[in-house]
Amino acid sequence: MSDTTVQIIEARNPPPEALRKWTLSRIVGTALCGVWIALGAGLAWSLYSSFDPDVFFKYIPKMAEGLIITVKLVVFSIFFGGLLAIPMALARMSKSEIVRACAFGYVYFFRGTPLLGQMFLMYYGAGQFVDQLQSLGLWWFFKDAYNCVLLTFVLNTTAYQAEIYKTAIESIPRGQREAAESMGLKKGVTFWKVIFPQAMITALRPLGNEIILMIKGSAVASLVTVFDLMGATKLAFSRTFDFNVYIWAAIIYFSIVETLRRTWDWVEIRLTRHLVR
Repeated sequence: MSDTTVQIIEARNPPPEALRKWTLSRIVGTALCGVWIALGAGLAWSLYSSFDPDVFFKYIPKMAEGLIITVKLVVFSIFFGGLLAIPMALARMSKSEIVRACAFGYVYFFRGTPLLGQMFLMYYGAGQFVDQLQSLGLWWFFKDAYNCVLLTFVLNTTAYQAEIYKTAIESIPRGQREAAESMGLKKGVTFWKVIFPQAMITALRPLGNEIILMIKGSAVASLVTVFDLMGATKLAFSRTFDFNVYIWAAIIYFSIVETLRRTWDWVEIRLTRHLVR
């Protein structure tokens, strides 16, 4: 009997152990689906049974204003952080030990400490240097909680994006650089025209994850009187004691993240359609 015939027979008549594993996995998967459906149905019933239209129509506009602030924080922090991350990534790969050590220290600090602690350090720490900041003409910036939060977010995401770019650049085969050098291209042209575009393709997925993390992490801004989405939600709860406002906020956050995830998937597929999958 040939091997092909044996494989066909085993496929049509799987051994008992394989059949049991398949049945167990099927049962577990069905049970988990049932749990999620039950939780979703319970959440929907809770929202329906305790829905207060007066609270909803009174505070949803304020939550929408907070959502705009959240979006601004994330967009500005990702944009400015991306601008700073590229030179920081190049500094991480510098031939100078001093430059490389300084860049490593920056990245190590902001990746190794919590975002909440960094925000408190920026907001409350700036208040300890009022005279110095006023003499430098910078107190107008640091006395505003929104500016302190935005600066913290920019510095934090710069560290993460720098590591993403560094890893993506280092993943490009050395042969790409050698091929560019053999054609007489300068190092700057080689980097921006050959290396960096390929590195951006590699960095797409991690960058998408970083944006999602910033969206969820932006909720800490409410702890320093910035009325973002979570800040508006906390205000609504403190005045109504209606727990549903937190469920509404969770649904909004989930909708934003899911929309971004699907959009990012489409962008990635679109930009990498020429690559072999």
